[in-house]
Amino acid sequence: MRKNKIIPVALASIIILPSFLSYGAAAETAGKITSKDEVVYATLKSNGDLDDIFVVNTLEVAKAGKILDYGLYSSVKNLTDLSELDQKGQAVTINAPEGKFYYQGNMEDNTELPWDIEISYLLDGREVEASELAGKEGNVEIKIQTAANEKADSVYFENYLLQISLQLSNSYQNIEAEGGMVANAGKNKQITFTVMPGQEEEFTVEAEVENFEFTGVDIAAVPSTLPIDTSEMESMTDDMSALSDAIKELNDGVADLKSGVSQLNNGAASLRDGSAKYKNGVMELNGSSSQIVGASSSIGDALKQISTSLSGDSAQMDVASLSELPAVLTQLASGMNQAADGLTTLRENYAKAYGALDGAIKGIPAHEVSEKEIEALYSSGADASVVNKLVESYAAAQKVKGTYSQVQEAFAAVDPSLKQVSGSVTEMSSGLTAIAGELSASLKDMDMSGLEQLQKGLTELSSKYGEFHSGLVGYTGGVSKLAASYNQLHSGIASLADGTGELNDGVEQLHNGTSELHQETKNLPEQMKQEINEMIKEYDKSDFEPVSFVSTKNEKVTSVQFVIKTEAIEKEEPEEKKAKPEKKKGFWDLLMELF
Repeated sequence: MRKNKIIPVALASIIILPSFLSYGAAAETAGKITSKDEVVYATLKSNGDLDDIFVVNTLEVAKAGKILDYGLYSSVKNLTDLSELDQKGQAVTINAPEGKFYYQGNMEDNTELPWDIEISYLLDGREVEASELAGKEGNVEIKIQTAANEKADSVYFENYLLQISLQLSNSYQNIEAEGGMVANAGKNKQITFTVMPGQEEEFTVEAEVENFEFTGVDIAAVPSTLPIDTSEMESMTDDMSALSDAIKELNDGVADLKSGVSQLNNGAASLRDGSAKYKNGVMELNGSSSQIVGASSSIGDALKQISTSLSGDSAQMDVASLSELPAVLTQLASGMNQAADGLTTLRENYAKAYGALDGAIKGIPAHEVSEKEIEALYSSGADASVVNKLVESYAAAQKVKGTYSQVQEAFAAVDPSLKQVSGSVTEMSSGLTAIAGELSASLKDMDMSGLEQLQKGLTELSSKYGEFHSGLVGYTGGVSKLAASYNQLHSGIASLADGTGELNDGVEQLHNGTSELHQETKNLPEQMKQEINEMIKEYDKSDFEPVSFVSTKNEKVTSVQFVIKTEAIEKEEPEEKKAKPEKKKGFWDLLMELF
């Protein structure tokens, strides 16, 4: 019977023993791996301080046998089979079968993550500990800050992208997360933030909560391999070329505007100077009008007195007084000649002033600028204050031009009037001179027969001079009104000149700005290409070669990822709910207890 019992055992040994022998023989053979992946799992306290960290290593074993891997582990654990791992210092010896082999390495306490993560909590504006928030209600703010950890290898901070996510219950109100993407995830709101490689960020999530609970913050860190498509770069640079060309055209247009405004300013200055001369001439004419009218009145009175004196009996005339009459008439004629010369000089000065005024006002462009064109100028990006001055000066210039066209007929009538008055005065002076000569000759010859004819001529001259004097009074009254009204017109012209001066300065500044803008943007397409290349260089880490997080001795590392999570904020469960029923042991549990 004993012998029969041994046979089954021996048979079992024959079946099982070769497999152990073959595995032991394989263990003596050097194995070979083609790649290694590392996933770093870290748990953080609610404030972001590191709590625990371990790494799950995945080896792609191409040839079964002895494999050496390295890491600063406090302990290791086989996750693939029941074989033991041999750890000596940083070296971990593995007898790995062919295929994927998994093992866990628990990092030493002094291990540092590449990022400093700080998390703070505020309840109704007051900073509180996370543990105080469980079950509370009010306004809750969660602030998350990320920065480089100077104690860790910077290669991960510079090349890895962080994706920070957290969930809040849909029952919470007014959830806000500036810079974050908010999406529905069942009964919760999923809030996700992204931190680009090499960047330090701060994010805030805010909500009105009741019975607050929080599952914690999840952070994933992977190499930045953003797919940046450069196929559209050509069309983008074409658009930038069009923009650059448009800016050049704008600059050229502003240059033309500057030239036109400069001409307008010069014309306005000339107009102001001509208007000043014209105003001074009119004021001078107006000032001398009373003298002219007084002199004319004296001449009229003298003619009447002479005519009355001659109308008496020639025999009764005082020959001595009569002999003085030619000298008086000659003096009167001389005075009228001087008045005529003064009017001629005034006419010449007026003609020059009027010519300058007329030329300057005609020099104001008559172009009509529509409201649409003005709106386009405002929307072109030009300095609004400069455009305002331009529009105001344009309106003032057109107003002056319109006003001038209305009163031009009155201005033009002054010169013929002066010419007519001067001619009449000259003609009367010549008549008086002739009369004085004839009278002097008659008195010399003591021929009194011509006195009657002289008296008739003086009577007729006195009568006509009365009409002339009335016209002269009316003319000087018109000059007075012109002088009074022209003061206002000249003030407007002076304001226009001042406005165009300011406009000229403003347009020059505008042109300096558009010239600078043109210089800055003329190479815009190339600058854009360079900026895009710099952006690609900064954010596209497709050429990044992974570096082992656990040891620089590890080779063939194809992937290193980080999975980080903070502890949750939960309400304490009642004691009766904490107790869990003991799990019924299965076959394998009982089998493992035998060893």
